Amino acid sequence: MPYLIISVVCSVLVSVLLKLMQRRGVDTSQAITWNYLAASVLCFLLLDPPLAALAHAGAPHLELALLALLLPGIFLALSASVRAAGIVRTDVAQRMSLVLSLLAAFLWFGEQPDTLRIAGLALGVAAIACLVARPGRDAPGEGWKAWALPLLVLVGYASVDVLLKHLSAAGTPFAASLQAAFVAAFLVMLAVQVLRAWRTRTAITRQGLWSGLLLGALNFANILFYVKAHRALPDSPAVVFSMMNIGVVVLGTLVGVFGFGERLSRVNLLAIPLAIVAIGLIAASLA
Repeated sequence: MPYLIISVVCSVLVSVLLKLMQRRGVDTSQAITWNYLAASVLCFLLLDPPLAALAHAGAPHLELALLALLLPGIFLALSASVRAAGIVRTDVAQRMSLVLSLLAAFLWFGEQPDTLRIAGLALGVAAIACLVARPGRDAPGEGWKAWALPLLVLVGYASVDVLLKHLSAAGTPFAASLQAAFVAAFLVMLAVQVLRAWRTRTAITRQGLWSGLLLGALNFANILFYVKAHRALPDSPAVVFSMMNIGVVVLGTLVGVFGFGERLSRVNLLAIPLAIVAIGLIAASLA
């Protein structure tokens, strides 16, 4: 249980840190770059990835390349969503990506639907619809961002999950996939920062560096302790899955509403219990 609590807290703190960086004028693009440097180093030191698995001819290099491009892209979308839609809707959207992942499992990985999964899927779709509904109070010109960006986060995280399943099916160890993706994502974002510095004279700042290293530590800690929770409860994967996702939805809502004063419509609020029930039903189907 302590591992799960730490993982949930770190997941929500990623969104909180992005929000605070935006308020203080920190360049989030730079921070996301250094985030992948920190995550790469921590992955190498703490997970001891078997990198030899990536050297053989049959390694899924295309999937790894796609993952390296998708990871920083979705992190930038996450940052933009936190700014435009808030922590609550962004964190719920991130967790509701499991709905699209479940659809992908049915369509591409040969998993068979059952009553619980179909019910969870239906409630998840309803939760997504409530989540992205416009509350009618959006700032002029930002209404579309309040629903489009959470949807982009949802689709992006589902795509990451599908790619990781492809890598797993190809026999690539999880730690090796993470290491390769983190290093490649860092190189991609570093190239972006160099290009920005050359074209727009954007200076690389210490604030961006230190904020990014902290962001990377939180990002990696979320993954590390989620893995540890599964190892600590090897016979209860559904419990770990449900508590992780429900925990992020609940804590993210509390932090967003009471910590940052985010305003949600009644329809948006309805997404939260629907999401929790959907997660519970999907988790029950995995038990």
